[in-house]
Amino acid sequence: MRCARVFMLAATSALLVANAATGTAAAAEQGDVVVFSTELTPLTVYRDPHGCQKLPPDAHVLTNHTDRPVTVYADPFCLTPGVTVQPGYGSHVAPGSGSFSA
Repeated sequence: MRCARVFMLAATSALLVANAATGTAAAAEQGDVVVFSTELTPLTVYRDPHGCQKLPPDAHVLTNHTDRPVTVYADPFCLTPGVTVQPGYGSHVAPGSGSFSA
């Protein structure tokens, strides 16, 4: 009986440590991707983006304010070879049907 309690305590402790590590990793992936289109339109802000995001049709400049690299693509489905934009940097984007993934 004592052995079973020790095992349960060890298993519970391992799960708590794993959950804490996962929560920290998820919390670390934060920030915004900001896209400038024209002087006549407001900035488009993607808060904590994940996965493939289609850019506005008149997108001109993408800035990466996240804590991880973002990849910019020339197609709307994130399929073509892309350009990596590091945190704190930006890139011109092709207007029309581009996308990015975070």
